[in-house]
Amino acid sequence: MAQVRTERKPTMPKGPMRGRGMPVPKGAIKKGTLKRLLGTLVKYYKWQLIVVIICILISSVGSLVSTVYMQLLVDHVITPVLSAEKTFAEAKSMLVGLIVMMVTVYGLVILTSFLYTRIMATVTQGMLYHLRTDMFEKMQTLPIKYFDTHAHGDIMSTYTNDTDATRQLIGQSLPTLLTSSLTLIVSIFLMLTYSLWLSFVVALCSVLMTFVVKKIGGNSAKYMVSQQTSLAREEGFVEEMMKGQKVVKVFTHEERAKEDFDALNEQLFKDSERANIFGNVLGPILGNIGNFSYVLLSIVGGAMYALHVPNIGLSSIFNGVSTIGIGVIVAFLGMSRNFAQTVNQMSQQISMIAMGLAGASRVFTLMDEQPETDEGYVTLVNAKTDENGNVIETTERTGEWAWKHYHKADDTTTYTPLRGDIVMDMVDFGYVPEKQVLTDVTLYAKPGQKIAFVGATGAGKTTITNLINRFYDIADGKIRYDGININKIRKDDLRRSLGIVLQDTNLFTGTVMENIRYGRLDATDEECIEAARLANADDFIRRLPDGYDTVLTNNGANLSQGQRQLLSIARAAVADAPAMILDEATSSIDTRTEALVSDGMDKLMHGRTVFVIAHRLSTVRNSDAIMVLDHGRIIERGTHEQLIEQKGTYYQLYTGAFELE
Repeated sequence: MAQVRTERKPTMPKGPMRGRGMPVPKGAIKKGTLKRLLGTLVKYYKWQLIVVIICILISSVGSLVSTVYMQLLVDHVITPVLSAEKTFAEAKSMLVGLIVMMVTVYGLVILTSFLYTRIMATVTQGMLYHLRTDMFEKMQTLPIKYFDTHAHGDIMSTYTNDTDATRQLIGQSLPTLLTSSLTLIVSIFLMLTYSLWLSFVVALCSVLMTFVVKKIGGNSAKYMVSQQTSLAREEGFVEEMMKGQKVVKVFTHEERAKEDFDALNEQLFKDSERANIFGNVLGPILGNIGNFSYVLLSIVGGAMYALHVPNIGLSSIFNGVSTIGIGVIVAFLGMSRNFAQTVNQMSQQISMIAMGLAGASRVFTLMDEQPETDEGYVTLVNAKTDENGNVIETTERTGEWAWKHYHKADDTTTYTPLRGDIVMDMVDFGYVPEKQVLTDVTLYAKPGQKIAFVGATGAGKTTITNLINRFYDIADGKIRYDGININKIRKDDLRRSLGIVLQDTNLFTGTVMENIRYGRLDATDEECIEAARLANADDFIRRLPDGYDTVLTNNGANLSQGQRQLLSIARAAVADAPAMILDEATSSIDTRTEALVSDGMDKLMHGRTVFVIAHRLSTVRNSDAIMVLDHGRIIERGTHEQLIEQKGTYYQLYTGAFELE
């Protein structure tokens, strides 16, 4: 039965299953996230972004032309006609000119708005494409330790929720922020041009707006970030529950699972509630401050007009000081409302920007994870033996392999035939430095030998095979493969030389043939079928609806556990590696099927070095050597007969097992 990862949270009820979060503290955004995101955008879409900025600039300026239009309409058309300074015909000509100007400007605004919206759609989706591609490529370089310490649902949340938040940031929040910023700059310039006195009134109201945005918007942003993290935790928990649903049912753990989920869901609810409360009240408050500013400007502007107060603005430098006119007041009121709406619009983006940055931060955190290091330089190559008996490299697939070892000291290259000679010498190891799992483990496996590991759960059996694969690196000692320190062998080549059948079978979405071929992608259909025959899987495969073309989904849910294990064995068989690791390879196979598989496995293991981990001791009786482990040490070793004669731990395990049977 698969073990379920546990993690305790001090703020939540204790439960048996708990997903580990990504390494971004709750409520935190990684420093430099925005700069890095913008840098990535520029890297892929430099010219598109330049066009977008130009279009936004034109659109922002054009949107304020209406306020200038109102001032020109009042001062140069309506007022002159009412005061008889211009004839109706002259005013009509001026009005037509203003209308033509407005139609032209707004036509340009519509065109540029459409253009930058269209470009940003391409940029946004393209950016997500690059982020997901980069994340997936980086994920392939991460060590096994990363996936052992991170909940899979949490990682999936990075691909879904976090990238979606990043999409909204790129496609909506940042363009809105840029448009609003440009609009504010132009608005401030125009207001200062028209009247410094009225601009001062707007400035007073702006101080109040800034205070409100800082207090309320800041809280909204904080809880939006928390919401993003809580959502990832909840999704990680749900994914873990789905994967372990049988375990939950078997141990009638439904109620506790509900309690644990309720705790996570409650935290997500609280974070979301607070984020939306602060986010939703911000708009109405700013809107009312804007309305107050509008009324105050009307009063001040009306008083200045009635009292003939001299109006001072940037335009006074060229036109001199004069009393304020109705057109200026009307235009200024329009600019004031536009200013308040723009500030409100910007404030609404604060929480979305924070959530987007939190999502981008988690994406970049995944990308910044330390990849699996590989200092190996010895490679695995196709080889053949020439007429002089020397091993030489060839580009043809001969079925023979050799280790290509370049010696920098004397600038020579040697070729060592791949035989499967594996030696562990005084190996120490711990998954964490403070807890040692293996101590002074020494063993050797000659080509063609079958070495078995037995012992209680947690004794270190699987850990040894993980070290041979270099899923983890040893703390001390040496592991040699055909006389070469495995630290010198490139990891991809090392793992290609090892076939492995795990206790937990993983089948991918695809046909049966494709799943078997996963062991060696260049294998022919005939080689895959032969591998299935070796594993005695051919019979049941041909009884499937479409035989080898039957599509498997959901980790082969339409197959039995034993059938899935047989396919895993066939996959290892087609890899045709000189050394094999069988980690409880027959644990899910019944006794009759096991007898059938044993014959195929014997053929498969012929001439190969094989490491077998088995709790069912009947499967290791024919091993060349049996290693008995206890608390990370080899306490007994020998053949089945030798260990039985010793009447030690193996004898107790073996006889006890058969007494139980």
